[in-house]
Amino acid sequence: MNNGNGLKKHNGKHIPHWKKHICRTEHAAIQVEDDRTGMDVETLKRAFFDNLYYIQAKDKGWATAHDYYMALAYTVRDRLLHRWLKTVEQTYFKKDVKVVCYLSAEYLIGRQLGKNLTNIGLHDVARQVVQESGYDLYDLMEQEDEPGLGNGGLGRLAACFLDSLSTLEIPAIGYGIRYEYGIFQQVIRDGTQVEVPDRWLRFGNPWEIPRPDYTMEVKFGGHTEAFTDEQGRYQVRWIPERTVLGTPYDTPMVGYNSNTVNTLRLWSAKASDEFNLQIFNSGDFANAVADKVFSENITKVLYPNDNNYQGRELRLQQQYFFVSCSLQDIIRNFLQHDDNFDNFPNKFALQINDTHPTIGVAELMRLLVDEHQLGWDKAWDITQKTFGFTNHTLLSEALERWSLSIFGRLLPRHLEIIFEINQRFLDEVRAKYPQDIEKVARLSLIEEGADKRVRMAHLACVGSHAINGVAALHTELLTHDLFRDFYELFPEKFSNKTNGVTPRRWILVANSKLALHITNKIGKGWIKNLEELKQLEAFVDDQEFRDQWRQIKQENKQDLAEYILQTNGIHVDPNSLFDIQVKRLHEYKRQLLNLLHVITLYNQIKQNPHADVVPRTVIFAGKAAPGYAMAKLIIQLINSVADVVNNDPDVGVRGSVPEASRLKVVFLANYNVALAQRIYPAADVSEQISTAGKEASGTSNMKFAMNGALTIGTLDGANIEIRDRVGHENFFLFGLTTEQVSQMKAQGYHPWDYYNSNPQLKQAIDQIASGYFSKGDRDLFKPLVESLKNRDDYLLFADYQSYIECQQQVSEAYRNQDKWLRMSILNAARTGYFSSDRTIREYARDIWHVQPVPVILEDDQQENAAIKHRSTTSINSQ
Repeated sequence: MNNGNGLKKHNGKHIPHWKKHICRTEHAAIQVEDDRTGMDVETLKRAFFDNLYYIQAKDKGWATAHDYYMALAYTVRDRLLHRWLKTVEQTYFKKDVKVVCYLSAEYLIGRQLGKNLTNIGLHDVARQVVQESGYDLYDLMEQEDEPGLGNGGLGRLAACFLDSLSTLEIPAIGYGIRYEYGIFQQVIRDGTQVEVPDRWLRFGNPWEIPRPDYTMEVKFGGHTEAFTDEQGRYQVRWIPERTVLGTPYDTPMVGYNSNTVNTLRLWSAKASDEFNLQIFNSGDFANAVADKVFSENITKVLYPNDNNYQGRELRLQQQYFFVSCSLQDIIRNFLQHDDNFDNFPNKFALQINDTHPTIGVAELMRLLVDEHQLGWDKAWDITQKTFGFTNHTLLSEALERWSLSIFGRLLPRHLEIIFEINQRFLDEVRAKYPQDIEKVARLSLIEEGADKRVRMAHLACVGSHAINGVAALHTELLTHDLFRDFYELFPEKFSNKTNGVTPRRWILVANSKLALHITNKIGKGWIKNLEELKQLEAFVDDQEFRDQWRQIKQENKQDLAEYILQTNGIHVDPNSLFDIQVKRLHEYKRQLLNLLHVITLYNQIKQNPHADVVPRTVIFAGKAAPGYAMAKLIIQLINSVADVVNNDPDVGVRGSVPEASRLKVVFLANYNVALAQRIYPAADVSEQISTAGKEASGTSNMKFAMNGALTIGTLDGANIEIRDRVGHENFFLFGLTTEQVSQMKAQGYHPWDYYNSNPQLKQAIDQIASGYFSKGDRDLFKPLVESLKNRDDYLLFADYQSYIECQQQVSEAYRNQDKWLRMSILNAARTGYFSSDRTIREYARDIWHVQPVPVILEDDQQENAAIKHRSTTSINSQ
């Protein structure tokens, strides 16, 4: 009934016309809710086309494939939001549970659509809905821009951990940076790496939700002022030069077959004032927006080149910005329940993922002492009990050390705090070791010298209650070498937590055919308990099972071969041995040793064109840091060798089809998570050939093995544990041990001796030096040749002969396909230990002291049961 004032009466209340859509019948309200949460085909289809129309503003006739992707992404996100709010607001907040806060400068989360569909059990339903729209689900997945918010293994590990935390129902939030441009897009032009901006946000990101109401202020520069407050306490006030705003963007991280949806919170920098209107009106347009440019540069790009002062300064700005925002956010959450900071370590466990977030130790002290007026001793006790530190590297150059000039200019208060921490810490050291001046110098947080520096790894060790390595060998080297002095002081702090990877991303999504084959034999339990893969050993002699395993591998190789043809224009033989090394380009990872083997194989074929050679396709992929000239030169050499080898008629099999060659070399550009999902399932051989004692862990070795690839590798990082678990007979071992490397370095290593005494090695090096692979240009690869001959820092020459002989063993093993197949199955069956679920359980038990907190959707228990059923059966048609 209308009352004449533009209002309608509903249940005795006057409702404006513009609110009339709220006045639905109970049935209509349920219908709308179902459109947002329903999991059946018809409801999903209705929601899908509604989102296409009302969010993308397109109808079917005008919509592009990307529009359809966005509509589907929003449809899936809707189905996460109910569980997300139930998890965060109605479970964690109400129960006041202890939360893990994972601080990481990198997150390589990969594409989200396929992962989310799999984890909530909607893959089959979505595929049916999309097919009815005239598209293929896979094609829509390919429309998604991947967030390149990491550089390599560190960021991917963080993503695996988030998946496991949600799957294991552990309360957690990941904190990081919302880089506007992620890691660069790698383009290969004339064989060289060219960096192109990674515009992953160009079409928007349907998975994130901005939270401007949680914006934080972050200070930079300026000076400090000491004063005495009204209670006579010594206080310090920080007067900043400028203030930057941090706005959080939240992405839901859903667990597999679980109601738990944790949060990834990424911070974006904004200016506190967009521009100065007075300066603008005066005509000085550039200076009017100077603050805006400064502020937004902080989160503009992942890891700016730090070969210059400005780049180093920006990196420190990035690290402090996201850590300060995160700690302020954590304290804000804490104060909603409690104002007694003694309880803070009981409510939050803060994990420092490598040294990038270590400034958090000083920042938490500043917040507690300066902002919340806690005494120093109490604040320090809280800080140490709250933080844990994971070290990820043994390379000294990767352990961050900040010049006092940069540090003091950007963070004057934090430098004062670090000096105070150092003084108190060194007083304790001197008391325990009164005569050992050198130990005091080694333990100091400040590195002395002409350019004094803050040692961030030392700050992390002193400011944390737990320090862990990421593989058994790595932790041993930490305690006996890199952090030996700290281990002697605090042995109780140290433990090992061998890395793992999520089987949901790396088998269930990446290798769905293999996932279905495994499930048909042993059931679906392995998806959440990877140790159940051991049951596959019972089928290692089952001919039908073996034939299907071989067929799946062959189909995956065929898929990769087609991708190589499409992207590189190179025909490769799917029947050849796929020998693959994919990882960040670095000299210690020794892509160059792999390439020396390629050149050696090539020379053997040239010397005997009719030799019976096992056909091999050698595949490289990986990005070199923009400022790392030697790594970029290695990429250029790989492509130069590929150009010669792939076009030499002597290498091909005479009279055969184009792809049938005894040796092909391929460099796949722009390695990322999506490309990795193509590569791992197709691999026969996994190259894990770093110099012993240099790789902390590695995770590609785990992903390859659980997809049935055989490893050729050194006793380095997690290779040792992989070899012990899959069986020494199923692993191709070569090279010096860590102890032998140390001894050789100590005694004096002379690469010339190996060069002069090994004809095959000498020939390969001389060919590179002569311009054989560079069209006669002797200077192009001269830096590589001179580095190897004169230094060979990573002992390629010393390991060369062992590697060549081991590769021959690989070829001979591949000739016996039945034996190879058996080894492949056993590699996959015995990799259960390397699930990130196991790693997270160990962190939760030993470091964080947190328990799972199940999320119950009391209002829809039938939906709960349906979700669990769909999640465990959807792989049947992926």
